[in-house]
Amino acid sequence: MKTKHKRPSWDEYFIGIMHAVSLRGTCDRGRVGAVVVRDKRLITTGYVGAASGCKSCDEIGHEMDTVIHEDGTQSRHCIRTAHAETNAIIQAARFGISTDGATLYCMMVPCYACAKNIINAGIKRVVAEKDYHAGDRSKKIFKEAKVKFELLDSKMVAYSDMK
Repeated sequence: MKTKHKRPSWDEYFIGIMHAVSLRGTCDRGRVGAVVVRDKRLITTGYVGAASGCKSCDEIGHEMDTVIHEDGTQSRHCIRTAHAETNAIIQAARFGISTDGATLYCMMVPCYACAKNIINAGIKRVVAEKDYHAGDRSKKIFKEAKVKFELLDSKMVAYSDMK
């Protein structure tokens, strides 16, 4: 007997598209993507990458910044690139596409700066595939701003130089 095709849920479908978008990323440290949808329709995408016209991490290497947190722990971040979530919002703005009331799908909990951009763009739901070591503040501000946040897998994204 022929196996019946299992159609993906809408979340699974858009996560799959997000993975395809991530392949365009230009930073091997975090080759991630984001998609923004409204009414089950894709409205914009973004991936991690250097500013338009500027050299990327893949071309000239990372621009690393070390952050020392209040508890004394350190984290390292590549700051050469704009994050996928912010790039998706920028693309929508550039082409006159409203993100008000939309859902954003991303590979990991957005950083705090991206979380604030997401809130200010009027996005009302965020679906993250995995957790992020610096995602607690983002989760708190989403809750405060009444943005529905869903984490699909509690597995933490880790980088080789994390302490």
